[in-house]
Amino acid sequence: MSVWEGCFCLACIREKEVGVVEDLGQFKRLVGAGPSCIFWPLQSVAGRLSLRVQQLDVMCETKTKDNVFVQVGVAVQYRVMTESAYDAWYRLTSPTSQIQAYVFDVIRSTVPRMELDEAFESKDEIADAVLEQLQNVMKDYGYQIVNTLVTDLAPDSKVKASMNEINAARRLKEAASHQAEADKIRQVKNAEAEAEARYLSGLGVARQRKAIVQGLQASVSEFSEDVGGATPKDVMDILLLSQYFDTLAVVGANSLILEHDPATVANLQHQVGASFMTGGEKKDFFS
Repeated sequence: MSVWEGCFCLACIREKEVGVVEDLGQFKRLVGAGPSCIFWPLQSVAGRLSLRVQQLDVMCETKTKDNVFVQVGVAVQYRVMTESAYDAWYRLTSPTSQIQAYVFDVIRSTVPRMELDEAFESKDEIADAVLEQLQNVMKDYGYQIVNTLVTDLAPDSKVKASMNEINAARRLKEAASHQAEADKIRQVKNAEAEAEARYLSGLGVARQRKAIVQGLQASVSEFSEDVGGATPKDVMDILLLSQYFDTLAVVGANSLILEHDPATVANLQHQVGASFMTGGEKKDFFS
């Protein structure tokens, strides 16, 4: 008669792990971190589950509402719940495939309802939709979904290039608008400055002419007093002759040829006198 003998062995489970002990292929118990005694060979540690937070990166291709294909990258952070380690070990063969399938389902049902620009602005909404769906499903399988993040949303390279061109054109348009506004302000300021300069120039000319008239009046009065028998007409003839020679000197400096006649001074005097007479008649008419 043969006697079967077994032995007790120690199985060590690492920190933040849980061990699944089976008795001849049947679930026996869960063991925590540290040494555990099992009756070998009837019992064995069938597997170990990590209780640390793990991350699964999923890349999904889908289409937006405006018919642009984009690659959406989603990072799913999950962990095994200690109290549900039995479900996590026995109910799912591949938890990562299960999570990936639900991520595909949510992404391809959410993003197609958005246009491309809206999808970029709604990354948090997409992540929240994935998180809500996964939490409701994976909890029954012993997994807790800690967080989901939309890490990438990349359209085709040609779409990227066209978006950059649109943005560049918009910026150029804004720059041209600002440049035109600056040119407008510059032209207005130049016009205001020119108007002010002409106004001041007019004041200067008026003061100059007033000073000339006053000087002529003083010269005529002093000449009439100093030279006996000289009339104001004689004084004006002399002044006109002097101004005429000064004009010839200035014109000669600029290499211009003008017709010269001794009768020019008399004609000039006649024209000035006629203009004064015409101005006096208009003044009497309007008064």
